Amino acid sequence: MVELGLFAGLRVSEMSALQVKDIQISDEHSSIIVRHGKGDKKRIVWIGSKLKQECIEYLSLREKFNLFNRDEDFLLTSSGNMPLTKRALQKQFSGCIRKSSLPEHYSIHCLRHTYATFLLRASGNIKLVKEQLGHSSVRTTEVYIGLIKDDVKQALENLYTHS
Repeated sequence: MVELGLFAGLRVSEMSALQVKDIQISDEHSSIIVRHGKGDKKRIVWIGSKLKQECIEYLSLREKFNLFNRDEDFLLTSSGNMPLTKRALQKQFSGCIRKSSLPEHYSIHCLRHTYATFLLRASGNIKLVKEQLGHSSVRTTEVYIGLIKDDVKQALENLYTHS
C-alpha cells in the first residue's frame, strides 16, 4: 500500500481496485494498469525498479501462501480474499502512522503528493507528472509546482553562499 502510493502515485480508490493482472512486469518496462481511475478512466502508470522488485516479492509471497488463484483476484485483500475498501486502506495507513514517529495528520493521500513532487523535481516535466497521476488537465498538476516554488526560493537564496 505504501509503495503503491509513494512509488506509483496511486489514489486510494485505485489501490483498492487493483487486480493481480494489472501488474505488468517485464525486463524492459514495468507498469501498473489503472483500470478504474478518477472518472473511471484507464491509464498506464510506469514504475521504476524499486517498485518492480517490491511487486515481484509481494506476488511471490502471495503465490507461496496460495493467497490467489486467478489474475482477476484483487491485489490488496482482506483475510477472506475480498478487496480492501478505501476505508480499510485508510485505517491500515493510519495504524502505520501511529506506530511510526510521523505526525498523525499524514494521510495515505500524502503519499501521492510526495510521489508527484519528487517526480516533478526529478524530471522537471509537468506533462509527465500529469500523465502518471492521471490528471485530465495540467492545471490540476500545477498544484505541485507551488510545493517546489519554496525550494526554488531557498536554492536561489543559497546560490552564492556555498561558493
